[in-house]
Parts: sequence; structure tokens; C-alpha cells
Amino acid sequence: MWAGNVWRASLSGVPCGRRAQSALAQLRGILEGELEGIREAGTWKSERVITSRQGPHIHVDGVSGGILNFCANNYLGLSSHPEVIQAGLQALEEFGAGLSSVRFICGTQSIHKNLEAKIACFHQREDAILYPSCFDANAGLFEALLTPEDAVLSDELNHASIIDGIRLCKAHKYRYGHLDMADLEAKLQEAQKHRLRLVATDGAFSMDGDIAPLQEICHLASRYGALVFVDECHATGFLGPTGRGTDELLGVMDQVTIINSTLGKALGGASGGYTTGPGPLVSLLRQRARPYLFSNSLPPAVVGCASKALDLLMESNTIVQSMAAKTQRFRSKMEAAGFTISGASHPICPVMLGDARLASRMADDMLKKGIFVIGFSYPVVPKGKARIRVQISAVHSEEDIDRCVEAFVEVGRLHGALP
Repeated sequence: MWAGNVWRASLSGVPCGRRAQSALAQLRGILEGELEGIREAGTWKSERVITSRQGPHIHVDGVSGGILNFCANNYLGLSSHPEVIQAGLQALEEFGAGLSSVRFICGTQSIHKNLEAKIACFHQREDAILYPSCFDANAGLFEALLTPEDAVLSDELNHASIIDGIRLCKAHKYRYGHLDMADLEAKLQEAQKHRLRLVATDGAFSMDGDIAPLQEICHLASRYGALVFVDECHATGFLGPTGRGTDELLGVMDQVTIINSTLGKALGGASGGYTTGPGPLVSLLRQRARPYLFSNSLPPAVVGCASKALDLLMESNTIVQSMAAKTQRFRSKMEAAGFTISGASHPICPVMLGDARLASRMADDMLKKGIFVIGFSYPVVPKGKARIRVQISAVHSEEDIDRCVEAFVEVGRLHGALP
């Protein structure tokens, strides 16, 4: 036996190198089996490669000609807005490519603090804290805020990041039926024995395009002494008269305690997330939220882009007002053609198909007709509820929308989804 190298024998007499190779072979077999199961189920997710900047008109690797993009979270069309890009370039030039640090060491610049103040002002809250993503904001909130003395009550269709964040905390966990206020009330009654009670919900649900009944949720929370948390990733920037989100849309801005949202969708489309709410909560998160304490600061260019996006939004609500008419145009034309569209009045327009393979094949054929959409299936959505999620942007023209509908009708008939 050779001491100190891979040929040292194990206790069983088998060389370590051979045992490692055997373990790797076992791992490969397990992984290939899992991957084959995904393929057989028709839920394999391929990544198409975009060769242009994000926008309503894009270029896709391997596809000739321009493509209409109907699946981006670019709700306000700001991902490639010239002023947003220029703000990012200016921040890159002035503040550098990155901080090489977390916030509490040497990763806080003036632009980070300015953006946090701007976010708090936009949402009419006391303070705000930035994260690398809203997934991180949701991962950081519940564990830092809630203890075993507390309870969290979560809508069963909340985003995966909320579910994962709740799993990390030690609070008592209650799950109520999707948008089911009777079930929420029953759970609140059951949770009265706990110190704090936090109702957690998406404002707008990303897979279904429906909106939480925040008026009823806030009423129940007030009645049973609970707090309300809302994830506004698919609402910030375009829902409500001035784009503040679902709490503004439904008139409960003063009743929602905590808001988490993203900079990676309507607000420039780059990356980053945040929590905004009471000042003491934000201060606690700076001390205890693990994704904040152990993640690098947002790059200056991202901060600059998001800050300019907020400026544009607060200067004018013209873009916000254009969304409703375009969303209604798509929904009404698709329903008239015979498709079932989930949700109501939200630019997320899920075309419900049921079968995962059908959704995938229709999406592929839509691309051949110059329309970029994606089929969603398990585990992103429940089994048997596969769909193509269409997303309307403020920068889509009426002609773009009509062309998308025409392609859906042709492809739907080809695959038997329409008569």
C-alpha cells in the first residue's frame, strides 16, 4: 500500500480510487434514470438561446428572422430602454464592476442606500433592504422574523421561494386553500394560540395570473390580530393606478405590513430583490438575514438600471395605463377563438392545455411561426395543468398581439387543441 495517495487501500481492501469510480458510476446511473423519467413524462425543459437584447422583438439561435417574444417578465419594456441602459453604463463607469464583498464588510455604496430609500418611498414604507434576488429576500425573511412561538399562514399556490423560505423558519406552519378566505379564517382561528401570526401570499400568482383578495385578507388579519406579507414580483411597476402593486390596486397599502419584490421583472429586468416595511424589521434583517449577510452586494450597473427604471415609473404612469387594454385585447381574442385563459385582467395569460407534451409541442411550433412562448408543466405547475404562459408587455403593439393570436389558432388546430 502506498501511504498518502489514492492507492491507499480502504478497510475493505478495495483501493480508494476504485471505490470513488464505483460511487461515481452509481451516481451517474441514478441521475440518468431521473433524467430519462423527465423526458418520458414530457416535462423536459430546453433552453433556447437569445442572440439579441431582451425586448418584444428578439433573435433566437438557430431560428432565422426576427421573433416576437411573448414570455418575458419585461412588463414595462424597460429591459432595453435607452435611459435605463445609460444609467447602468454610468454606474459601471463611476462605481466599478462589483464590490467583491457583502454589504456589512465593504459592499455598501451610496447608490445602494439611495436605491433602498427610493424603493421605500415608492411603496410608501419606512425602509427597504436589497438582496441579490427576490428568491433571496423570501429565503431571508421568515427565518429572521419568526420563532417557534409564531405562526405563518401560506396560500397553497404561493411561489416556490415563499414555500422554501417558510421551510427554513421554525414557526408553526399553516397552509390554506388557494384564495379560500373561509379556510384562511379557520386557520387564523386555529393559530390564535401563537405569538405572531403572519399571512403570506403572492399579490399576483405567476402561473395562474390571478390576484390575491387582499381586501378580504387584510380584513381577516385585522380581525384576528395578524400581519400581512405580500410578494409583489408580478405586480410591482404595473398593477395599480401608479404601478405600486396589488396593495395599491385594491386600496390596502396601509394594511399590508411587509412587501417583497424584484428588480428583475418590470423594474429594468436585470436582477435583485428587496424587502420593504417597518424600519425595525429592515434593521433586524440587516443583522440576521442569511442571504443578505452572506451574498455579494448587487453590482453597481444593476443598481443604476433599477434606480432609473423607478425614476421613469414615478415620473409618468403612461406605460402602466397601456397595459390593461393590451391585456384585454389578447385575452378576449383568445377566448373568442376557443382557448381557456386562466386568471383575469393580468398580463400573465396562461393558455390552459392540460397535457405536458401538447404544451411543449405547441410551443415549439409557435416558434416556427415566429412566436417565442414556453410550455409550463410539472413540477412548475401541478400535474395535469400544463399550459403555455403568455405574457403581455407594454411595448407589444396591437399588431404583435393579433399576430400571436393568429399563430395560436393555427397551431391549436394543428394539434387538436381547437376544433
